[in-house]
Amino acid sequence: MERKINTVFKRVEVKYRIPEDKIRAFRDAIRPYMQLDAYGLTTIMNIYYDTDENLLISRSLDKPKYKEKLRLRTYGIPDAGSTSFVELKKKVGGIVYKRREVMPLREAEMFLNNGIRPEHTSQITREIDWFRRQYHPLPKMFIAYDREAYYGLLDENFRLTLDKNIRYREDHLSLRYGDSGELLDPDGGYLLEIKVNGAMPLYMVRILTELKIYPVSFSKYGMIYSKINHREEETYFANECLRA
Repeated sequence: MERKINTVFKRVEVKYRIPEDKIRAFRDAIRPYMQLDAYGLTTIMNIYYDTDENLLISRSLDKPKYKEKLRLRTYGIPDAGSTSFVELKKKVGGIVYKRREVMPLREAEMFLNNGIRPEHTSQITREIDWFRRQYHPLPKMFIAYDREAYYGLLDENFRLTLDKNIRYREDHLSLRYGDSGELLDPDGGYLLEIKVNGAMPLYMVRILTELKIYPVSFSKYGMIYSKINHREEETYFANECLRA
């Protein structure tokens, strides 16, 4: 049976760093409670859009109560006809709101890069188009990573992801150029992201506590932008997160 594709999300997302020496214990601990989703290990590929002056990421790094981003995503290396996701993501007071539209990659690129609306429009498409006309964003950063996604056996809405090999490039800003890029963290480790609509299950609280896995403030685009542009305080913070 074909899986329904969600296009609207509202949730809390909490991030953690897990070093290599703890990942096996973490996987073993969640096994009775969570199931790897049908896609298994997947390469997530993204193009992040920003203004010519990098206004969106600069604002985000100031940690405001409200921030927003626009990205184009595929699962695996695509061709022009592959399914892609145009995603408008906003964070308000700790709550993440994500709205995304599904369309062929060729159509998505024409929409975001040239302003040509897709053949089938929706309220979400119109919101993305308003954002595009407001900010005039350009493709600024390619970011990819290898992801394991899990869902709760008792509550399928409780989800977590494990990302490894976060890599990026500033050129060849099309997803059709493949998934190569410079590693953000050459020493390894995983980024755990827990996505929850309400309270975190007690078993997950216990697992995180027992393994001494603590939350961090971590934005892939933000960390990479800081690294490239040598923002001293942000680069220091990124290094501390990577070592945690």
